[in-house]
Amino acid sequence: MKCYMERRILLIACSLVLGLPIQAQGLKKNNLKQPPPVAVDAARLDRYASELMANYVKPIKVTGELAISKFDYLNVHVATENLMFPADELYESSWDTVNINPFKNVNITFPDTYPINCQSFSLPIDNEVKITSKYGYRRRSMHSGTDLKVKVGDTIRAAFDGKVRIKSFIRRGYGYHLVLRHPNGLETVYGHLSKFLVTENQIVRSGEPIALGGNTGRSTGSHLHFETRFLGKTINPEEIFDFANGVPHKDEYVFHNVKVNGKKTNIYSTSADALAVHRVKKGETLGLIARMYGTSVDELCKLNGITKTSTLSIGQPIQLRTNKTATETPSAAVKQTTPDPQPAIVSQTEKTSGEPVYHSIQAGESLYTVAKKYGTTVEKLCELNDIKENIIIKIGQKIRCS
Repeated sequence: MKCYMERRILLIACSLVLGLPIQAQGLKKNNLKQPPPVAVDAARLDRYASELMANYVKPIKVTGELAISKFDYLNVHVATENLMFPADELYESSWDTVNINPFKNVNITFPDTYPINCQSFSLPIDNEVKITSKYGYRRRSMHSGTDLKVKVGDTIRAAFDGKVRIKSFIRRGYGYHLVLRHPNGLETVYGHLSKFLVTENQIVRSGEPIALGGNTGRSTGSHLHFETRFLGKTINPEEIFDFANGVPHKDEYVFHNVKVNGKKTNIYSTSADALAVHRVKKGETLGLIARMYGTSVDELCKLNGITKTSTLSIGQPIQLRTNKTATETPSAAVKQTTPDPQPAIVSQTEKTSGEPVYHSIQAGESLYTVAKKYGTTVEKLCELNDIKENIIIKIGQKIRCS
């Protein structure tokens, strides 16, 4: 049966091949003329074909699992591109593989506000968190990060997804260190390492091992020096992360560029209502600071309880009047710049009874503003609390005022 079918298929194929010449011979034998060839209008045929396609082919609506898979594919593609060029629009394609702050000597435009997604944060160390040195001025020099205790050889992990921008060594500084740029706009710095586990321009994931802890560079003991930077400017990591619990304080942080007299200061705060505070740098005077922020020396003296002849120390906080204060009513402004009489009355009452008076530090306050508020001097506060004039005071810290 199979052989029969194969022969039949072969005969049909031969007939089809021989049919055309046989038909032509039949027409010639019967003296019949073949029809004249028809002229073909290619453009017209194309137009007819397009119309037919438009009439009979309808757009396909993607639904169900196919739509979900397509959406997932696009998300993966966008995420991959963001990792290849992290925060590229914010940093304007700047990719410096040498300088930790590539904008140190460059005038750049800082945004008024910038949201930073912190949901994917991973603690950069595995062991129990112990902060050995906080962010801020110490011994009149700026400590621009948070030091976390680790042993030599402990695993150091990436805080977020990102890309390695710097892998380098500075003998009198960070030692072996890495700088990672993240799609959320932050950059993180990891200093005093003993060994690298990644290479420059490598893409890493949040929580992925990137190095081993060490004691290299300018370090007096094994620890991780951890920094958070935004467009080159350092931000206190403890404002963003709760290191004790290994989580961010908020899923999204919105950083605000504080304004003074309508002018951007490039002082970033996590609160739109926060006071602007300038830290005195080497060589700065009240006159120079006043010109920097478009204010006057008299205004600075009133706000900070100092005189024009006061000696400024490196790291000393100088409070500035923000837009919120500037838009207050005249009576409110006078009230703010005039010492509150209530604490002074309480202070005198307490003095007569022999009991000390304590003040709880609020956001934006300094020793100078506290001294002014209680009608005393910074030197007296330092004496009562056994502290130094350039100490960094914390929110909620109790300061004895009498």
